[in-house]
Amino acid sequence: MVKVRAARPAEAEDLTGLVMRSKAHWGYDAAFLAACAPELRIRPDDVTARRVVVAENGRGELLGIASLEGTPPRAALGLLFVEPSAIGRGVGRLLYRDALRRAVDLGVRRLVIDSDPHAAGFYRAMGAVAVAAPGTGSGGPALVRFEAAPVPLADWARAWTGGGRAVHLGNVGEFNAQFADATLDPEQRPAHHYACLAAFYSPYPAALVLPRPVPRGWTELVCRQLGWTGVEVYDGLLDADPGLADAVRARPALAGLLTGAGLPLVPWGRTRPFGRLAGRPWRPGELRYESKSAAHALFGRILADGGHPGIVLPRQWRADGRWAAARMLAARTRAGESTVLKSEHGVGGSGTTVVTPERVRAAGGARAVLRRLPRGPLLVEEYVGGPASGVDGGPRDLTYDGFVDDAGRAHEVGGAVMDVADGCYLGATVGPGVVPAWAEKPLTAFGTAVGRALAESGYRGWFDVDFVADGAGRLAPTETNLRLTGPSIAFMVAARLDALRGAGHLVRIADRVELGARLPEALLDDWCADLARGCAELGAVFVPAIPTAAFEPAPWLGVLVAAHSREVLDAAEALVRAEALAVGAMFGPPSPGRARASGR
Repeated sequence: MVKVRAARPAEAEDLTGLVMRSKAHWGYDAAFLAACAPELRIRPDDVTARRVVVAENGRGELLGIASLEGTPPRAALGLLFVEPSAIGRGVGRLLYRDALRRAVDLGVRRLVIDSDPHAAGFYRAMGAVAVAAPGTGSGGPALVRFEAAPVPLADWARAWTGGGRAVHLGNVGEFNAQFADATLDPEQRPAHHYACLAAFYSPYPAALVLPRPVPRGWTELVCRQLGWTGVEVYDGLLDADPGLADAVRARPALAGLLTGAGLPLVPWGRTRPFGRLAGRPWRPGELRYESKSAAHALFGRILADGGHPGIVLPRQWRADGRWAAARMLAARTRAGESTVLKSEHGVGGSGTTVVTPERVRAAGGARAVLRRLPRGPLLVEEYVGGPASGVDGGPRDLTYDGFVDDAGRAHEVGGAVMDVADGCYLGATVGPGVVPAWAEKPLTAFGTAVGRALAESGYRGWFDVDFVADGAGRLAPTETNLRLTGPSIAFMVAARLDALRGAGHLVRIADRVELGARLPEALLDDWCADLARGCAELGAVFVPAIPTAAFEPAPWLGVLVAAHSREVLDAAEALVRAEALAVGAMFGPPSPGRARASGR
């Protein structure tokens, strides 16, 4: 076990030796090393003045050294050297992250790093951003200057779990099942895959509780990428029934362990069984605004009070039956109007269908269109028109995320841009500058108003409000989700990476990246590790978010990528998608009869 501690003045000579051995590791000649020696020498007085720390193993052997120099708000990572025999074992990463944490505690907001060119790849992988080069060091090769912006964990993230770690309950299937929606898979198979997102229900979990078994290599990689330690995983708790909370309660020892540690329990969404597990009373009707018609009515009441000129509400009608829906759809088709058909519930767009007049005619009429949709009540909604790509070529689908804490206070998390095709959610991007300037103020103001209304109604927990841009600089709210969401996962990861690697991360979650073939579990682990290294070389972070679907007959993977710039983010996503398709070239097309090679 490697730990970081303050260096001691008596260790100055040994630390100087470590630094010189580490510098020599890169093949510099004796003359250059002799020229560097005065600059790299550590004196006893330097240990305190330069805030020197060391990394040591369980036997007390020194493995690395780092210094944090200067005064806030600007400081420098003056030294970061690793014993050659320990290079590649995570010591440098540990020291760098410790330096950022200490910088935050000191009030440093700009950390400067003048890197040896051989170490430039390391700092890029750690999230530092390259800036203008400072020149050479001791007459040698040009140094590479990087900067990082140390920040504490975001205020909203601290409020979400009280500033500490939490137990995450992946009860996606349980949440969906309480609505009995005809558009959802009754076996909840996709829901159990999406339960893997429980890894990211807060920025730093203490335990994950999952319905299906997950690959051990997946949890190890996620922990390494996000700097987590000591995360307990309790998986494989269900065979078919979606009631994860009841499955935990059926194991008294596990239930006592999870609820008795004093840590908050964070579910995907609130359910009656979760209330019993958490000892939290279930409030009748607290999820009523998960209903699309109830949410629409709530939006109308908020707009009736005024103060939201940038928001427009599409008209919505409830069809008493399929014949009534067919008549409404036919009338709108004759008028040349497109229509959105919605079920009361549904996830990821599963209950939403956009119907154009052309589509109705091609299907043979309104009744033919409706026959192809799942049974159940339908809402008929006005289609919000506009350019396919939104205002001035910008995003068309946006969302606002927030939460209501147990005391009834609504907290703003932020806005995101969603990737939506034909009403189906595909992913989202969060981070600085993602929401266009014209949309930021109305989106935030209306999302905040919804949060206050939800708090007054008695709801407690995460929520989001989805919007579509009408092409004229206005936003139309379409639904609320009273649970965690894909964008919320991206926000959690962004908060963690900002605290771990410096402020300003853009994070993109891609719900479903198709794989060219199924891989054995061990090879999937290796493939994901290779992708993590490839993205790190770009200065990006790759995190596999949903691994279990990779073993389906038609395999896919949910992924997260993060970077400090849009260009690097796009490059990382392109790399992941290209490598995912290339899997098929190595192993051939998926076959429904091919067994999962891992045997799990």
